[in-house]
Amino acid sequence: MQRLAYQAAELAANNEPVKARAVGESLKILGDNFSLDSVSIIIATKIHDVIKKITRNPDPYREMKDKEIAVARELSKQIKVENGNFRSCLKFAALGNTIDFFRPLDLIKEDMKAEVDFVIDDSEQFEAKVKHASKVLCLADNAGEMFFDLPLIRWMRQFARVIYVVKGSPVQDDVTLEDIRRAGLEVELGEIMTTGTATPGIDFSQASAKFKREFRTADLIFAKGMGYYESLSELPAEGRVFYCLRAKCQPVADSLGIPLNSYVAMLR
Repeated sequence: MQRLAYQAAELAANNEPVKARAVGESLKILGDNFSLDSVSIIIATKIHDVIKKITRNPDPYREMKDKEIAVARELSKQIKVENGNFRSCLKFAALGNTIDFFRPLDLIKEDMKAEVDFVIDDSEQFEAKVKHASKVLCLADNAGEMFFDLPLIRWMRQFARVIYVVKGSPVQDDVTLEDIRRAGLEVELGEIMTTGTATPGIDFSQASAKFKREFRTADLIFAKGMGYYESLSELPAEGRVFYCLRAKCQPVADSLGIPLNSYVAMLR
């Protein structure tokens, strides 16, 4: 989170005194709020909010997201996916989670060539549940991943109403409705709604009433990426949240009991 504060401030402003003030206030928030009982995404949200306010930049990651979307669009065309094959579509979606603004592009491209092997694999149970579901919420992660999510969305839509959920306004490089429109995927992704928030993962204290209603009444939740794992894993397990992610940081890997950079397809 210290690194996040420096990175977000660097992207948000060109003026060095403004940048320094944003970093200083962010680190103060981190010092005041950090504890082992805290949910990390709630602290990260406070850091993002103060940086946006001080720099007067509502979308510090805009340029980075545009680059990420352009790269992801091209990478998604280079990787073979068997449309209509659940396993192939799921692995393709998981591969999209390799994209991460913290990592150099050349490393991401190299990782894209590797086979996706789920260290925790509940995919068969999830596939069976989708075929008997009425409504599935697909909680989207980073902006570039929408191209990788699309085949799985189409597959799930054969059996259930699928709602693609994005952030209500910009936070980090998480996908928003504006990003989807820029990419020209609004029609292809189908039904889309927002969390009503600008938080990594989900903070239910800030989420819209509509999102909370859809979340509560969904048969299944397809949760993409570490942010949703960090927040939703705090809730009691109900057997309806399916985490699809690559464990790209050691604390998340340790929490899951898996090696760093492993893929997970976990139903809880």
